[in-house]
Amino acid sequence: MKTLVITAHPNLDQSIVNKRWVEELNKYSGELTIHNLYKEYPNEQIDIERERQLVSEHDRIVFQFPLYWYSTPPLLKKWQDWVLTGWVGGATGSQLMGKELLLAISAGTPKKYFEPDGLVGYSMEELLRPIQALSKYIGIKLLPPFVQYGTPELSDEDIEISARQYLKAVLS
Repeated sequence: MKTLVITAHPNLDQSIVNKRWVEELNKYSGELTIHNLYKEYPNEQIDIERERQLVSEHDRIVFQFPLYWYSTPPLLKKWQDWVLTGWVGGATGSQLMGKELLLAISAGTPKKYFEPDGLVGYSMEELLRPIQALSKYIGIKLLPPFVQYGTPELSDEDIEISARQYLKAVLS
């Protein structure tokens, strides 16, 4: 299975968890295509045809991102708007039918905050409803998300465990 990992972290070099995830994925770069949106498009001018070609060439797409105000970072949202609009879903059919989508999300807050009586008050699954709806609309199979909560409090050992678990989720 050919896998495209689209990383969308505005400050990947300053990240601890997302940066470590990419380092782990890089060990398998022959099996994976790692595509950093913020590095590729620092001016945010997305090459729509290139992106569509990349997606077409892969069986599994991974969106790797930090939870940003309960959503994706702005460039990943822009990527969805520009690349997918007029290309997939609805009356136009879907070039993504049969492909898989995995969400790899880092959240700075602890998991308990995403419980009904927690600080956020909504589960991660509830916050991901727009992507669930998008997946259904474009005909791509949404896999269970890989979520790492409480990233600022993780020990070095926790980060290593997270990186190995993430790699397993991407490759399985």
